[in-house]
Amino acid sequence: MTRFVIDARTLLQLLEGGGTVAPTHQLVAPASIRSQVMDLLLQRVEDGELTEREALALHDRLTEMKLRLLNDRVSRRTAWDIARAQGWPTTRDAECIALVKLQADALITTDADLAAAAVGLVPVAGVEKLFAT
Repeated sequence: MTRFVIDARTLLQLLEGGGTVAPTHQLVAPASIRSQVMDLLLQRVEDGELTEREALALHDRLTEMKLRLLNDRVSRRTAWDIARAQGWPTTRDAECIALVKLQADALITTDADLAAAAVGLVPVAGVEKLFAT
């Protein structure tokens, strides 16, 4: 089984696209990802990009999405070390990178900034990898 770490923007894209991740893959993410997706949904409702009904339908899909969520001491410390080494002001992106280092095969993100930050630290793959068997 291939394990891929995803971030909130990528998860939201998956929810909106409705595609099914190949059964040979497992999605791994920081434990905070559901709250991060909710923040994105709320912002899109506030910006008029989604209706309340559409956002709540995506929330329902979010609760059904099978994810392995991690937030243990080792992953938090690794994220801290990565953020400090890179000079980042938060550990948000570092959490995803730490999980790849510790628990997964690659990072999959639609966030160009996160992908660029991860290059040289961990393997990065495109979203299409999630659907390939």
